[in-house]
Amino acid sequence: MRRVVIVGAGPTGLGAAHRLQELGHDDFILLEGRSGPGGLASSEVSRNGFTYDIGGHVLFSHFRYFDELFDRVLGDEYQELQREAWVWMMDRFLPYPFQNNIKHLPRDVVLACVLGAIEAQARERAQPFTSFEELIYGVFGKGMAEAFMMPYNFKVWAHPPRMMGTGWIGERVPVVNLERVLGNVIHDRDDLSWGPNNTFKYPLHGGTGGLFERVAARVDGRIRYESQVVGIDARRKRLRLADGQEEEYEQLISTMPLDLLVGLLGDAPTAVTQATQMLLHSGSAVVGVGVRQPCPSSKCWMYFPEPDCPFYRVTYLSNYSPEVVPDARTHYSLLAEVSRSVYKPVSLTSVVEEVLDGFVNTRLLSPADLADVVDTHLIVREYTYPIPTLRRDEALAVIQPYLESFDIYSRGRFGAWKYEIGNMDHSVQMGVECAERLVRGTPELCFRDRILPKSEQELGLLPETVLPPRPLPAGVRAGVRARRRAAASA
Repeated sequence: MRRVVIVGAGPTGLGAAHRLQELGHDDFILLEGRSGPGGLASSEVSRNGFTYDIGGHVLFSHFRYFDELFDRVLGDEYQELQREAWVWMMDRFLPYPFQNNIKHLPRDVVLACVLGAIEAQARERAQPFTSFEELIYGVFGKGMAEAFMMPYNFKVWAHPPRMMGTGWIGERVPVVNLERVLGNVIHDRDDLSWGPNNTFKYPLHGGTGGLFERVAARVDGRIRYESQVVGIDARRKRLRLADGQEEEYEQLISTMPLDLLVGLLGDAPTAVTQATQMLLHSGSAVVGVGVRQPCPSSKCWMYFPEPDCPFYRVTYLSNYSPEVVPDARTHYSLLAEVSRSVYKPVSLTSVVEEVLDGFVNTRLLSPADLADVVDTHLIVREYTYPIPTLRRDEALAVIQPYLESFDIYSRGRFGAWKYEIGNMDHSVQMGVECAERLVRGTPELCFRDRILPKSEQELGLLPETVLPPRPLPAGVRAGVRARRRAAASA
């Protein structure tokens, strides 16, 4: 049995730990630099008792394993919701997706969008699109590109679309069905059903973090919190921690950002370190706002392409669960996401005020409503979106094989550095499949961006009754007791 060390107790690390434990592989430990689990899928409770996620997360799944894990750890403690997504532009809301609902826009804009789409789709192409910007203009046409697609995508990615490739798109970007677009305009028809997440689930308690806290509880004795990795000796297979301790491994599953992982190696070849320069990312400032009023809307989330507000998306988070606010009869909450990068700098000292101004500009709040704002909470993260840049895949083809030659498996949203497999369900699945590979030799699929229909998936939870007993190493037991004592005295 080979010793496995997992770095990061987010969805991928927890998925790997959970599967190793299921398989009876006892020689593993999970190291987490923060004081709790969940990573980007964790949630925070403000000083006034509002729960906020790190972005507008919802739970929908491509995987049997994730579904079964969700059911096992949450039981019936979740909400199931019908998506109600909107776009705010030109002083009005229109249903999402934008291109299927342009009938709500001014007539001259509708005409420009339709003519642009017709012209774009009539144009013959001998070569594939070379960038996301080229695809936007080539598929949507100039009208839709300039009205929504270009400004919105810069706001969400914080990078110009000309820097991005196209291989990641898949189901992430709704493209143009010209017959559908024209039919909706002519027949004055709303079109609301596009997308894989038109129905979704959400934990009743604790936000999205509540789900992963429950998963973490199932492997709690294997997690060592506040254990930040600051150095890796890949040849000796040793990790150096911030507190000076060292941890030996035979196989390492890392979920930290891939560029940071390579930086911790110290002696990686020049080609590998140079490849990390092709990996770009955005950070975020997530602003939660609590309002002492009954919720005025049934909306789930809204997109904002225009420059009169700093956020690209706002979620009525209290519509997902009444438990994320102190009293859902008298309070509601909004969650605004603001992206940031060197191409789109954001002042963290003024972003909360700018978000509130943006709420007024977009009529989410009136000036008088500001008196009823009883909570604001700022969450800052440096890594939020791995950007699918033009040379990303070239970089990954250099970095990942080098790491695996030293038994280092970099997985997860930023470990794999693939946005297209970066949702919570993908992230859990990557961890589970990596554990399967290390213990059973089963080939990974999700990491290779191969997703079978659920009806064809064999990987599922094992019955709990067959799990062998798992005595914990003395050092792990001591660490758990210390963390619990610290939490009890906090």
